[in-house]
Order: sequence, then structure tokens, then C-alpha cells
Amino acid sequence: MKQAEIGIYGLGTMGRALALNIAEHGFVTAVANRETDWIDPFVEGASHLGENLLPCYDLESFVARLARPRTVLFMIPSGAPLEAMLDQVAPLLEPGDLVVDAGNADFNDTVRRAERFEAAGIAYVGLGVSGGARGARHGPSMMFGGTADSWTRLEPILTAIAARYEGDACVAHLGPDGAGHFVKTVHNGIEYADMQMIAELYGLLRDAGGWDAGRIADLFRDWSKGPLASFLIDVSVIALDTKEPDSGQPLIDLIVDTAGQKGTGRWTVIEAQKLGLSASTIEAAVAARSWSADRDLRARAEALLPGANVVAGLPGVQTLEQALLAGRILSHAQGFDLLAAASREYGWSLDLARVAEIWRAGCILRSDLLSGVAEALKTLPDETPLVLAPQMLAVLEQTVPALRQVVGVAVQIGQPLPALAAALTWYDSLRRARGSSNMIQAQRDVFGAHGFERTDLPGRHNGEWG
Repeated sequence: MKQAEIGIYGLGTMGRALALNIAEHGFVTAVANRETDWIDPFVEGASHLGENLLPCYDLESFVARLARPRTVLFMIPSGAPLEAMLDQVAPLLEPGDLVVDAGNADFNDTVRRAERFEAAGIAYVGLGVSGGARGARHGPSMMFGGTADSWTRLEPILTAIAARYEGDACVAHLGPDGAGHFVKTVHNGIEYADMQMIAELYGLLRDAGGWDAGRIADLFRDWSKGPLASFLIDVSVIALDTKEPDSGQPLIDLIVDTAGQKGTGRWTVIEAQKLGLSASTIEAAVAARSWSADRDLRARAEALLPGANVVAGLPGVQTLEQALLAGRILSHAQGFDLLAAASREYGWSLDLARVAEIWRAGCILRSDLLSGVAEALKTLPDETPLVLAPQMLAVLEQTVPALRQVVGVAVQIGQPLPALAAALTWYDSLRRARGSSNMIQAQRDVFGAHGFERTDLPGRHNGEWG
């Protein structure tokens, strides 16, 4: 009986796409799924792959079909479903085998699971996979967290199926256990911020400028040819261009303004808080999705809460373009600061420039900006934040005035720009050597005797208040 080089369990949209990608690159792939009636239609639909796709109908036969040492890749939801599956598969494996979780997972769970399997002599990999179903099918960006030995075993397959940027495979071994899933989480957090900032400018043009979807699509199409070139701008153009077949109306005008989320943005914010860092643009994007869900409250409040009652002309399209570029640089800077802090905290030794490089193709966040980010990170001294890189400072000098103008006009007319405003506030906080937190420390000492440091004396002090 022919043995498979890798097994994929989970034939949802992502699992099917990844299995086809691997099999098409010449690797014999066993496939299985909890709902067994999914298996035959999938394999029959890929009959051109012949015996590179081997169907299995239960977990035992699936594991038995894998060549030793076995490699099992799970593409299933990473919470309770994966926990249950790991409990079932563990007794069927033996020392030397390799388990890969390729779903979106909380890196804390990945660290715990890696420790569990390591005790049994089984390697456990947390593999971040970005690019959606199309990326998984034709070339994703992948973030690998696991041992050096497990990377050596999987590298030929992952390099073969990965997206490429100017010939460079967009996959890398980033560190042990949870490193890959943490980097994927932060990728998604920055993605939240990018999507929100694009949506904010769409809303400003629609609501304050009176632009229709087609006109906004044309503007975004122009932006896609310049410094804002990115997958998310391209996606936004498609969303704005698409018409509803029956009515001919722009489909986007018929979509309920409630945004879903799967948790990775929230995880990014939580981990930033744990590490004592600001991820304010990402936090604003997560919050915006949360309050978008309460449509009934917003409908009631619109009639009751007073507006700004100010009329102001919209900034020009070049100003809007520069404002978005500044916001994107600042959100990326926050994300890479978080990666650097986590790398120090968990001893991962993340190569941040390499992270930026593997995000340049295949993933949802891919953009021309990332090439500049990668080059900046290669030359930065240790522990210097991305926002202070000379390349970033030069662009921010040109674009922050536009961001300031756009946010200012929006505040005047009462148009919400939560992520863009958060990016600007973070920038202004950074550029002040003396902030206002001395007042907070004074307040804390007055009511709780928490103590404070002084500018003129060493040590910790308490005030003789009142």
C-alpha cells in the first residue's frame, strides 16, 4: 500500500486548498475529515492528481497510511475541536512523529501543546498560514514555530508550496513552539488596523463627501498604483466595483454595516497589554468591529445624540492618500514593536526583517510598504523601534501633516476615524519627552500612597499632600 509523505486532516475550505497545493507539487498526501461524506467528492474532483491524494475514512487508517516518521497536519478550528482531536490522535502516534497545527491558534495554547507532545517524543509545530483559501491553494505566506529538526523535515514541502516574492519563498522558521502562531496573530492584528483605516476613509468620502461607490473605487484604483499598493486596497476596489445582479446597485451599499471577527485581533491587543505595550491602532480597529455589532443602539442614538453642526470641506485626495500611508506605517510600527517585545520576553530571537519579507507575498497583509519595512529593520540597531528608522522618519515627515489634517477635519464634522486618530495620538505621544503622566502618579500617591520618582532626586518618594 502506497504511503503518504504528509497527512492533512480537515477538508474545509483551507484544508482542501492546502491539500491540493501540496499534492500538485508532487508530495503524496493522505486526506481525512470528520464528516467522511466530504472525502470522495473532493478526491474525485482532483482525479488529475492520481495517487498523490489518498483518501482515508477514519483516524486510525489515516495515521496508518503515513510513512514513518509520520507528519500529520491539522487544519481544523484550534480551540475545543483541536483539543479533542489531539486527545484522539496521541495514542496512535509514536516518538519521532510530527504534528502540525496550521489553524489560527492562541500561541499560549501552542506552547502548552508543544510541551505535552515533547514529553512523548513527538514534535509539535504551530504553523501560521496566511492568504485565505486562494493563498493556501496557490501559495500562502507561512510562519513556522517549532524545533530545528521539525523545520528540516517540513522545509522541502513548505518551500515548494509557499508564495514567492521575486523568487524568495515566503516561509521561514521563526522560532520554537508558539513563535509562528504569535507572528501570525500580530499579522492579523495589523491587518485589522489596515482594513479599518481603509474603511474609515471610505466612510469619510461616502458620508461627508457624498461620493458613490464607483467614484471611491476609481480613487482606490489610482492608489493601488502608488505607495499604498496592497492586497487590501485591491480587495477594496473589487468590493466597490461589484454590482448586485438583479438591481444593478453597488453590492457594498446593500451590506449590513456589522463586521465579524474571529479573535486574532483581540489576541493581539491582549498580548500587547500583557507586555506593557501600546497597540492602539489595532485596539481601535477591534473596538470598531465590536461596536459595529450594536446596530440597534446606533440607530436609536443617531436620533438622540447631537452632532457637530460644523461644515468643512474634505481634504484633497492626495492628502487622504498620505494620511492613510502615515496611519499604515504607524500601525505596522506598533505591530513590529510587539513582535520585538515578545521575542525578548520568550527568548525567540525573531528575525523581524525576515518576518516582513515573508509577508510581501501570499498573505492578506502583503503590500509594497513591507519591502521598505524589511530594509529598515535590517539596518536598525538592536531595540530601536521601527518608527525611528531613518526610512520611516523620512516618510512620516511628509505624511503626518496630512494625517493631522484629515483627523482634524473629521473631528470637526463628527465623522469617526478611530484607527487613524489612534495612530496620530500614538505618534504625538511618542514625540513628547515630557507627557502628563506625572499628574497620574500624583493622583495615585494622593489616594493610595503608591509613590513616585522625582526629576531632581534619586529613589522612590511619597508626597506630603494637603
